[in-house]
Amino acid sequence: MKTENIKIPQLSEKEIIEHFQNASGSGRQRYPKILHEPGSEFNRVFNFMKKDSYMQPHLHPGEEKIEKMYLIKGAFAVLFFDNEGHIKRIVKLEKKKKTSIEIPAFEWHTYVMLSDEVITYETMMGKYNPETWKKLAIWAPAENTKESKDYLNWLKQMALE
Repeated sequence: MKTENIKIPQLSEKEIIEHFQNASGSGRQRYPKILHEPGSEFNRVFNFMKKDSYMQPHLHPGEEKIEKMYLIKGAFAVLFFDNEGHIKRIVKLEKKKKTSIEIPAFEWHTYVMLSDEVITYETMMGKYNPETWKKLAIWAPAENTKESKDYLNWLKQMALE
């Protein structure tokens, strides 16, 4: 995938500071800046994520739901899993190395932050419906639970090996 072919909108320093403040105040330790209109077929969002942000592993059930992620700031790892929750592979994104990734539909995945602050720009096709947008992995802890903190620490260890 070539990043040069996509036009990534610019963020002002004020926006970056403001959105990281919102992420810090969120229980999820992340905050989105949604760029598309509700009901759009092409979804575009900036995600501002702090180092302890945990997203329950999930997949996007729909052939059109190919997630494209572009690193704007920081470093993070995308972890891919089999159907039982075993890590299949880990892809690290960091400046001057790999800065984009395409996540196929129906592929279990999550991310861990490898720096204190991370900004990604993400795109995906398909109208957003919270009921059908993603399927959460039942083999992983839910967000904002004691178990999720331990699981996130384990995922980070795996990503750093």
